[in-house]
Amino acid sequence: MSGDDFARLAYLVVLGSAVIGWLVVESRGRLGQMARQSLAWLLIVVGLAAGYGLWKDFSLRAPDQAVLRQDGQIVVARAPDDHFYLTLDIDGTPVRFMVDTGASTVVLSDRDTDRLGIDRRGLAFFGSAQTANGTIRTARITLRDVRLDGEPLGDLPASVGDGPLGISLLGMDFLNRFEKVEMSRDRLVLTR
Repeated sequence: MSGDDFARLAYLVVLGSAVIGWLVVESRGRLGQMARQSLAWLLIVVGLAAGYGLWKDFSLRAPDQAVLRQDGQIVVARAPDDHFYLTLDIDGTPVRFMVDTGASTVVLSDRDTDRLGIDRRGLAFFGSAQTANGTIRTARITLRDVRLDGEPLGDLPASVGDGPLGISLLGMDFLNRFEKVEMSRDRLVLTR
């Protein structure tokens, strides 16, 4: 601790002692009431600080679809949580995916598997995948009639996991359908 830091600390201790001393003198005979009011103000300040700290987390809702077509390119805006999202229509059912260049395949979440009416009991779970929650077994399926903003993309190989997955992932199986994939600070550009 440098001399300046020590001097600042000493100043804060003296100032804090003076404020606490004044409060004790002013509230003689009412220490219980002062303690309750002080605790109430402390909880208010802590609550405001926590709310301010969590505000960014509450506002991280990713857009449902942020796709713009420009000269044969699909431009996807980066979401506030720093990920890219695409909504594909699979046999008429919209499914929201997070673009994941670290995933080799397209992987459906449990929720989306159920929404698409895929019965996991009839699948053969011979593969495996590494997720943030550990290794899960996977089964290969084919998604039929896949469309992006109404444009047909054909059938798409995918995997269904037997473990929890919060959101469906668009891996390299999907991205390799494009001639060029570019990522910049705030956008993903897919060129056919």
